[in-house]
Amino acid sequence: MSARSIENTGPLQQVTVEARQTRLNLSPGSVIIHKNGIEFRSSTPFAAWTEMTMTLQSPVDDGRINCSGVVISCTGNKHAGYQVSMVFTSVSKGAQARLNTIAQARLG
Repeated sequence: MSARSIENTGPLQQVTVEARQTRLNLSPGSVIIHKNGIEFRSSTPFAAWTEMTMTLQSPVDDGRINCSGVVISCTGNKHAGYQVSMVFTSVSKGAQARLNTIAQARLG
């Protein structure tokens, strides 16, 4: 993942990640969005290479950003929780442009 990240995703309203039988609704403050992926804390572990879909709800233009990705790392334990890293595998040009706008709004 890129070193350029958003520490606090202020321009986001909600982040939802889904795997086959798991759906997580994450608060924007609990995720770190990178140029090519996302990191988040979870009480549920995910195996490496688990395919996931992600929806980011932006209050800026009332739009949603839909992406697909794969888990590349999941560390932690059931007592402290898990740190999950996911890399995007499918992002449309429009979704990528919106992600860039969110990143620049936060960093700008």
